[in-house]
This record gives sequence, C-alpha cells and structure tokens, in this order.
Amino acid sequence: MIIYVTIILIMSVITYFAYAIDKKKSIQNKQRISEKSLFMLSILFGALGGILAMHFKRHKTKHFMFHFVNWLSLILHIYLGYLIDLHQLLVI
Repeated sequence: MIIYVTIILIMSVITYFAYAIDKKKSIQNKQRISEKSLFMLSILFGALGGILAMHFKRHKTKHFMFHFVNWLSLILHIYLGYLIDLHQLLVI
C-alpha cells in the first residue's frame, strides 16, 4: 500500500507542475502541453495533482472534460487503493 500511495503522490506532483507549466505557457502564448498529455497524467495516477492545479492555478476550470476525467480518475484511484488494501488484509 505504501508503494501505491507513493506512486499517487509522485504522479500528482508531476501532474500539478505540468498544469502549472501549461498555464504559464498559455499566458506567454508559447507552445503548450497537449490536452491529451494532461489527461494521460491525470489518468496515470495524477488526478489529485490535476484537481489541485485546477483549483489553485485556475487552469482548465472551464473545460468539463478535465473536471470529469480528474474526478473519475481520482475515484478509481481511491477504489483501487481500497482493493489493494483489502487484498493485503485477506492475504494475512
């Protein structure tokens, strides 16, 4: 379970900074990180970072799909953590 939580935390930090960098590039009119990449980071265990970045950086907040993907991914990550924890309890 510790490994799973560590993966979530690391990916969330990476995702948060990806959103922050994309926001900065947006303001500067530079080439941005693709939406597909931001979605993939959120799906690959970075949903918490995506949600926090949307809130604190005010980035992608008007896009329904970012809300949907991040919240659905977070719920699935929590459920997966629950299953991992349950499996560990059953093995003991």
